[in-house]
Amino acid sequence: MNTLLTDSRPVTEELDVLIVGGGFAGIYQLDQLRSRGFAVKLYEAGSAAGGVWHWNQYPGARVDTPCTSYQLSDERIWNEWDWSEAYPGQPEIAAYFRFAVEKLDLAKDTRYSSRVIAAQWDEDADRWVVETRNEETGESFLTRTRFLLPLLGTGSKPLYPNYPGIVDFKGDCFHTSRWPKGYDTAGKRVAVIGTGASGVQVIQTTAPDVASMTVFQRTPPTILPMKSPKLDKAANDELRKTHPEMFEYRKTTFAGLDYDVIYTPTSEVSDEEFYAKCDELWEMGGLQIWLGGYAEMFFNREVGDKIYAYWRKKTLPRIKDPKLAEKLVPETPPYPFGTKRCPLEYTYFETFNQDNVDLVDVNENPIERFTENGIVTADGTLHEFDVIVLATGFDSFTGGLTDIDVRSTKGESYADVFKNGVRTFLGRATAGFPNIFYVYGPQSPSAFCNGPTCAEVEGDWVVNAICYMRDMGLTRIETTPESEDKWHTHLEELANATTFVLANSWYMNANVPGKKKELLAYPGGLTMYLDKCRESAEKNYMGFVLA
Repeated sequence: MNTLLTDSRPVTEELDVLIVGGGFAGIYQLDQLRSRGFAVKLYEAGSAAGGVWHWNQYPGARVDTPCTSYQLSDERIWNEWDWSEAYPGQPEIAAYFRFAVEKLDLAKDTRYSSRVIAAQWDEDADRWVVETRNEETGESFLTRTRFLLPLLGTGSKPLYPNYPGIVDFKGDCFHTSRWPKGYDTAGKRVAVIGTGASGVQVIQTTAPDVASMTVFQRTPPTILPMKSPKLDKAANDELRKTHPEMFEYRKTTFAGLDYDVIYTPTSEVSDEEFYAKCDELWEMGGLQIWLGGYAEMFFNREVGDKIYAYWRKKTLPRIKDPKLAEKLVPETPPYPFGTKRCPLEYTYFETFNQDNVDLVDVNENPIERFTENGIVTADGTLHEFDVIVLATGFDSFTGGLTDIDVRSTKGESYADVFKNGVRTFLGRATAGFPNIFYVYGPQSPSAFCNGPTCAEVEGDWVVNAICYMRDMGLTRIETTPESEDKWHTHLEELANATTFVLANSWYMNANVPGKKKELLAYPGGLTMYLDKCRESAEKNYMGFVLA
């Protein structure tokens, strides 16, 4: 990269802290740091706050966590905000972010349509020089900041497949996270590649109105029923009565939710009791049978298989064609239950009872190439389409970091440092990148934790660390390779005791070609993780070098 340290352009802003990303973590940091007197700004590449909820505007986009816990604990917001249903859709969550930004008066310290593209450390000044591009004008500008917080989440970099001929397709082709605003698939011949959460939501939402739909499935997902009752003013007022206690409780649960896993070993319960509990969780809907079920499923494949068999029995009657049912809900579990995220659905399985909806198993009949008119599979069939939807997921955990040309003190990029596997301490920082902290980053609970919960409890650690630095007259904090090694060993020991390592999931980084397969979400639960973070802070930020 061209050195930013000798760039002749004037510096637009001199800051204490620059936050990158306007999701839950970003707006929480901005509010908390500003209230403590720091010169802080938030740069967001999109035209509004919301993180993934700004970018993912595809039909059916909806949260899979109950609204009660999928919100910030700030009373200024929840005391006035009313949810319309238990599992709100994307437009409502985007509206929630607009309300929060207005209520906390964050817009004045936020630059929208501002994409951070590079950063370089100034060794003499203990500051980062950051280059940012205005997405509307294309012009870039420089910022100098003491601390740089890339709060980019797990879904900021879409993962695009590299099929031969993909650029030759003459119809419309786009990733779910880049769905054109207002684009309507009604009356069109539609292909959907991928059956993760985004694919499931697009399929069940658009299928009733398309001319035809072909779903290309690699791995059948274990999808759970979403039950989203409507909420009126009275229901919201009733929920608000328990919000303070709920927000405290969610800090103590495995996944930062307002419910917890069951720690009782299944060997201590009878089959009758086991299935009665499964029935109870199933009736509640949502992720209850997964993140509110028996924790032993994450460590004992037999327990996971038992829950899978229960799920299959519940789901099979909804699919009319037995051959299709075996593809969608196979008798043999395609992976240990719970080791891949369980999407939520309303009518997903009924969709495949439509005469105009087909399923292609790409394990048996892979996609060979794209043409001007559609997709050719290995059996030689040309499937013609008007639109191809790429529900192909994200370069999760690290994609957002590697997308920015941040250079370490050795001149290395994140891609260089992570080429043989991710390196962090506490999932919070990486050696060679002083004064950079992550929230919801790689090797933290991230994908195993409720986003708003982690935004706050991890965010508080970052705020306290930056305050500590200021109070002690310090200007540089950096973790060490030795601390990274210890954290990697700890995480690997935890991971190898689980069934997560048995699945080729995005949790394991297995969806990105060329990347090391490793578990990048902390599997020990939120409370164990917070204990580790607290231990570091209480011992004067053990694991870091302060100067």
